[in-house]
Amino acid sequence: MRERLPFFAGLGLFVFAILSMSLFTVDQRQYALVFQLGEVKGQISEPGLHGKIPLIQNVRYFDKRILTLDSSEPERFITSEKKNVLVDLFVKWRIVDPKLYYISVGGDETRAKTRLEQTVNAGLREEFGKRTVHEVVSGERDKIMDDMRVKADLDARKIGVQIVDVRLKRVDLPTEVSESVYRRMEAERKRVANELRSQGGAEAEKIKADADKQREVIMAEAYREAQIAKGEGDAKASAIYAQAFGQSPEFFAFYRSLEAYRNSFKNKSDVLVVEPNSEFFKYLKSAGGRSAAVAAESTKSAKNGK
Repeated sequence: MRERLPFFAGLGLFVFAILSMSLFTVDQRQYALVFQLGEVKGQISEPGLHGKIPLIQNVRYFDKRILTLDSSEPERFITSEKKNVLVDLFVKWRIVDPKLYYISVGGDETRAKTRLEQTVNAGLREEFGKRTVHEVVSGERDKIMDDMRVKADLDARKIGVQIVDVRLKRVDLPTEVSESVYRRMEAERKRVANELRSQGGAEAEKIKADADKQREVIMAEAYREAQIAKGEGDAKASAIYAQAFGQSPEFFAFYRSLEAYRNSFKNKSDVLVVEPNSEFFKYLKSAGGRSAAVAAESTKSAKNGK
């Protein structure tokens, strides 16, 4: 019995090796293609444990998940206006027919990406060639992406691939064109700004002139009314003075003399050259001068009272 133990152990190892070579697992994120001597014999898309003929058949796995094709550098396209634009995009795709995918591109993901990139670029050149810069930038950007997805998917199905989405991340003008556009925009904005400033300056001068005119009119009217009021006041004052002084001419003469004295001797430095017997000193010659004037005024007032 002991002599047969190595034999059974070797047989067990051989059976285990055969079983391990006959069984394989498929992940839920993968497809599996079974090859027999280089020829595709089966396609497995369901996850789980599966079997194959050892030493004759082999298995190759392909990713079932959505993959991304992202352009390394923006591509240059020409619009209907013959203007260049730089487009940065990405494509979402996945394998739906692993057998056709293997037959078409040998199961090489790099070759599949190259084929998809060529298809998308050719479609975008056609779409951009029918539209203006404004349309590709904002006006019909969504429509371009939808049309491009449908067209690219039709071609991608030929290699067992589905195009899930095509997205334009950025659409820009080339650097040299952008600079000229920016300079043109800047010049246009400056022209508009200068025009608005000139219009504002003209309106400001007009408003200022109108305000000055209104100020002059208001001041003239105010001065006229003031002069009228002043004239009327002077006339009333003169009438009152005339009425008051008319009742006593002697008192009026006395009052005017006092006013003259006050104005003449206002400052100590004033010098007055007048003859001593002048009429100017009528009420300064004697203390009785003022008494005579007052007595005369009193007498006249008494007569008027009678």
